[in-house]
Amino acid sequence: MGRVDDKVVLISGGARNIGGASARMLVEQGARVVIGDLLDEEGQALATALCEEFGESAARYVHLDVTSAEDWAAAVALALAEFGRLDVLFNNAGIFNGGQIQRYKQSQWQEMLDVNLTGAFLGIQAATDALIAAGGGSIINTSSIEGLRGTPWAHGYVASKWGLTGLTKSVAMELAPHGIRCNSLHPGRISTPATDQMPEGLIPIPLGRAGQPEEVAAFVVFLASDESSFATGSEFVVDGGTVMHIPTNL
Repeated sequence: MGRVDDKVVLISGGARNIGGASARMLVEQGARVVIGDLLDEEGQALATALCEEFGESAARYVHLDVTSAEDWAAAVALALAEFGRLDVLFNNAGIFNGGQIQRYKQSQWQEMLDVNLTGAFLGIQAATDALIAAGGGSIINTSSIEGLRGTPWAHGYVASKWGLTGLTKSVAMELAPHGIRCNSLHPGRISTPATDQMPEGLIPIPLGRAGQPEEVAAFVVFLASDESSFATGSEFVVDGGTVMHIPTNL
């Protein structure tokens, strides 16, 4: 018996990294997933692989630009048409840019807000009626440790992730009467092709290594499952101790 048997999960940014690892782990634990992404080839390949391994009803792929309300509506409609319900929304899509405050362009700032914050807002708007119709459910928002602290040169990213942390709390309050929980995930440095190119000691991590996507996915499964039934409006930090660390060279 799986931990999320028969739950239907919609994932943005689901083609690879944390999203892809979460899609696989959720299916392994009995869920059916709709993988949304801009990476059509990778997303469809993952959905096909999951169906071949776990059965034809394991996964579907949908093209999803999270800044588009129309794309979100289509993604929710696909989940309902293919699986008959929606139990979990995993707002995972996100991007990063950075720059010195004096030279940080307004277009860069706006891009961070559009994808990282407005994208999640639009997803919640699109999914809420379906979650209510299912009798309740779970919304999981991928924030960041940068949604708990400040970092130089990351102004738009930090602002968008703090905004998402706040949005998580307001949504948790409003939707609690409907049995819908809303929590935020706060990963630190997670090993991906992009972050693996960063200098090893750039971000001090007390556990001495970067995290793996599967280690974040384990939290996603927990928050999607009924095991987290009394958790809402909370931050779940997955960072190897980064946020609490005080550098010894100060």
